[in-house]
Amino acid sequence: MAISKEQVIKALSFVNDPDLHKDVVSLGMIEDVEIDGNKVSLKLVLTTPACPMKDKMKNDCIKAIQGRVDPYAEVNVELTSRTTTRRGANDTMLKGVKNIIAIVSGKGGVGKSTVAANLAVSLSRLGAKVGLLDADIYGPSVPLMFDLVNARPSAREEDGRTILEPIEKYGIKLLSIGFFVDPNKALVWRGPMASNYLTQMLTGGDWGELDYLVIDMPPGTGDIHLTLVQTVPVTGAAIVTTPQEVALADARKAYNMFTTDSIKVPVLGIVENMAWFTPAELPENKYYIFGKEGGKRFAEEIGVPLLGQIPLVQSICESGDSGNPAAMLDNGPVALAFRQLAESVAQQIAIRNANLDPTQIVEIKS
Repeated sequence: MAISKEQVIKALSFVNDPDLHKDVVSLGMIEDVEIDGNKVSLKLVLTTPACPMKDKMKNDCIKAIQGRVDPYAEVNVELTSRTTTRRGANDTMLKGVKNIIAIVSGKGGVGKSTVAANLAVSLSRLGAKVGLLDADIYGPSVPLMFDLVNARPSAREEDGRTILEPIEKYGIKLLSIGFFVDPNKALVWRGPMASNYLTQMLTGGDWGELDYLVIDMPPGTGDIHLTLVQTVPVTGAAIVTTPQEVALADARKAYNMFTTDSIKVPVLGIVENMAWFTPAELPENKYYIFGKEGGKRFAEEIGVPLLGQIPLVQSICESGDSGNPAAMLDNGPVALAFRQLAESVAQQIAIRNANLDPTQIVEIKS
């Protein structure tokens, strides 16, 4: 008996996206179904190229067709992706950017910039189009972490505006205040001037088409954070902390800022950095020098996902100082931890886009 397209579609309607809890047919994830005898080919369109469940979903599609249509069917599932967004069709600000991710921390010294850089690299390595904006105005680290200390972006005039061309490295588009100032001199700016410069890099950067724009925010909760949410619609924020209580206390402040009624930016989850120390000569050992699972408990307390636990190993410091982010290392626990972090962030953005309203620029009334 010949296999029909209708049979295939009906069988696939029993395959659910494990994150969105709906079947792949009703979600519009099945395209280009073709049948030749007992050979079935189709495209499974994922919500992100960084989907951590793609192998499971592919196998579920094959099993559904073989189990419900023909056990001898030869099924070829081509994986592709179309990153979801809740940007409005009429949004003109950063029009080609599908998702804007703020990487924040309540205090300095928790490795926020390291997390932001390696998250961007990992998302890119998973197939996404990624930009990284270094908005840590007073402590920019992107030039050093990407070995671009002496790099200078080009600029052009367009309709009376200066348009900055992000520098590309490791497949990522990069902009930082560090590209425009002397790295050996302190940046002595009042809040309004720093905020104006952030706005220029956001709105004056030629970011093009991006799945994710990762923004490395300054520590704390201040002018730059308010400028960000008042300038562009932020998809969500990821909060970086270390396990110790002094860091968690400030992480709570960051959480409270983004969830306050006047801002209401979704918090994607918590990143527990420096979760444990693992010496290179004892790769199986874990030493909880900053406390154990403080970030995990905090995530449970506020009811958001724990996006990842990043170990403290010497290679992270060395790779950052040398301009080669640790996520570029193919093997080892650090690269794996950052890859899993990227998958978790992409996963939570897909869930957020499926369940929450479109992002909006925040209007804060004084």
